[in-house]
Formats: sequence, structure tokens, C-alpha cells
Amino acid sequence: MFLFLVIALAVVVAAVTLAVVGGGESDGPLPDVAPERLQDPLPSDRPVDRADIDSLRFPLAARGYRMADVDDALSRLGAELAERDARIADLESALAGAQATAHVSMEKPDHGHEEQR
Repeated sequence: MFLFLVIALAVVVAAVTLAVVGGGESDGPLPDVAPERLQDPLPSDRPVDRADIDSLRFPLAARGYRMADVDDALSRLGAELAERDARIADLESALAGAQATAHVSMEKPDHGHEEQR
């Protein structure tokens, strides 16, 4: 009985090996499948908005997600965040300058009335 199990196991291992490597009827092992690519990349003609991020789905790879797709998306988002941060800093600086100018002009004494007395 033990000999029968060993032979059956050897036949199963040989069949699986031939199926994976190829049984001689093809030119080699199983053909490589083209990797999945990100179907809906982030839009390049306009800024990314919340709906684009919510709908972003990365295709699965053998060990998780394709690093190139994730890296591309993260670098695009990082660039847009840096651009927005710079724009916000510019606007805050302009606002602070305008507020300081308005504050100085309100506190400036009117020297013309003092000279007439």
C-alpha cells in the first residue's frame, strides 16, 4: 500500500511539473501575461480633485500593487500638493501685506489739521 502511494505521488508531481514547464507540445513554459496597467490614470489636462482620488484603483500584481503605478500616482499628487502649498503661501503673503498696508493707513495721523491750528 505504501509503495502504491509513493508511485501515485510521483505521478502527480510529474503531471504538475509537465503542466507548468510544458509537456513538449509548446515552445517553452507558460507564456508571460502582459501586466495589468492602471486603467483610469489621473487626469493630465486638469488638476486632480477629490472624485479622482476616490475613483483611483490600482490593479493587483503578484505581491500587491504594481509599484510603478503607485509611484506615478504618488509623485503626481505630491507635485500638485506642492504647487497648491506654494499658491496658498503666496496668497497668504499677499493678504498679510494688504492687511498691513490697510492697518498702517488707518493709524496714520492726519498732519494737515494740526498745522492749521
